[in-house]
Amino acid sequence: MTDARPRFEPVSRRTISEEIRDALLLSIRRGDLLPGAPLPSERELASDFGVARTSVREAVQGLAGVGAVERRGNRLHVAERFPDFAVGESDARKRRVQELFEVRRIIEVPLAELAASRARAIDIEEICEIADRFHAGLPLEEFRALDREFHWAVARASGNELLAELYGKVLESLFRSYEFDSLLTATGNQLTVKKLIKVSTLGHRAIANALRQGDAAFAASAVADHLRQVETDMISRMT
Repeated sequence: MTDARPRFEPVSRRTISEEIRDALLLSIRRGDLLPGAPLPSERELASDFGVARTSVREAVQGLAGVGAVERRGNRLHVAERFPDFAVGESDARKRRVQELFEVRRIIEVPLAELAASRARAIDIEEICEIADRFHAGLPLEEFRALDREFHWAVARASGNELLAELYGKVLESLFRSYEFDSLLTATGNQLTVKKLIKVSTLGHRAIANALRQGDAAFAASAVADHLRQVETDMISRMT
């Protein structure tokens, strides 16, 4: 008899049960796991994801906690009616990401305005060179490294060492943030991450172009638009 149940890919971060929960939620939402269908066993899921059964157990408990699965006898089944809830509204990770973007907006927009009026030709050349290295097919880790390099170059170009130092601490918090990292690396968010890399490529080039023109208002607008787009993708489209 053919096994028609959906299969799952191993996850890269084996200790993070949220990734497993996210992948299962995505499978339920797109109909791979139908309402009323039994959930694959812990053993099967652990084999699919390449993790210990304890991680699967924690993920399944998370699904049960939000009403996505229900117990019938000694088996868990997909809920007949998917609950009306938005994971993001109760997700502490997304609240943390929102806080980080609020801080970024407060600091990065003025930095871009200063850079537009103070940056040296060598600074603009560096920023534009980094912007040109972005492309839609960048692997996530390469994109993140380049993203950090780009925004740090803009901060240095502001000519305000104290503000740049403050922003460096913000970047450090952002890139060391478990919440930020877990959303970007979650199995169920891969398509959204690809879109984010694509739109960020355009956003970085718009910022670089504004700085090249020395237009402070344009630079501030380009940075604000870029941050708003990335935040929207992470908060509204990631699970």
